[in-house]
Amino acid sequence: MSQPPTDPDELAGDAAVGRGLLDEEMGPSGAMAHLYRGEVHRMKLWRERLDRTTNWAVLLLAAILTWAFTTPSNPHYVLLIGNLAVGLFLVIEARRYRAYDMWRSRVRTLQRNVFAVGLDPTREPADDWRRRLAADYHQPALKISAEEAIAHRLRRVYLPLLAILNGAWVLRVTAFGPAEWPASAAVGMLPGAIVTGVVALVFAGAVFIAVRPRTWRAHDELREEALRSPHE
Repeated sequence: MSQPPTDPDELAGDAAVGRGLLDEEMGPSGAMAHLYRGEVHRMKLWRERLDRTTNWAVLLLAAILTWAFTTPSNPHYVLLIGNLAVGLFLVIEARRYRAYDMWRSRVRTLQRNVFAVGLDPTREPADDWRRRLAADYHQPALKISAEEAIAHRLRRVYLPLLAILNGAWVLRVTAFGPAEWPASAAVGMLPGAIVTGVVALVFAGAVFIAVRPRTWRAHDELREEALRSPHE
């Protein structure tokens, strides 16, 4: 087993955090280990809450699609109501994602500046990470906006769900409607052309929120296409 560095310059300041972490005679402090374990547990709980909301949205989508195409007499606007319900789940999940990101950012800070340095002593921790983490513990705060959280969940889950719902609605009013489109898309006193325009506008807005250029505040997300290095 390799020995920890003995040079005082190497052991000074933040650069020494995590050095010798895997040596037999050394290890992370009990407080640090319990802190990290607690943050991972909190992150796991919020990750499960995100998955639970997604499951509700998928189950609702399946139920609405099944009912809408059971018989031609079932009204097409149930699919539009499904869009509203899925949108509600999106807002709920975005709020949960903002809380999840707070715990995840703490876990990634500890992984990057303590455990990564312990596994590879040639790495250096980020500047001033202790002060920033201490400030976050002193006054916890959400780190990303609601709009960014919605964009994350649209990209990962909800944009495909909305595309399926709206695609099913288009199929329902064009191929299975009691009249020719756009009259078949009418809802009550609203003409079919207006209903179609509103549906297209709302979906285009969701696509814009999901894909528009922005500075992402949620760090360490797997947004890159190359998720594996050539060595793996």
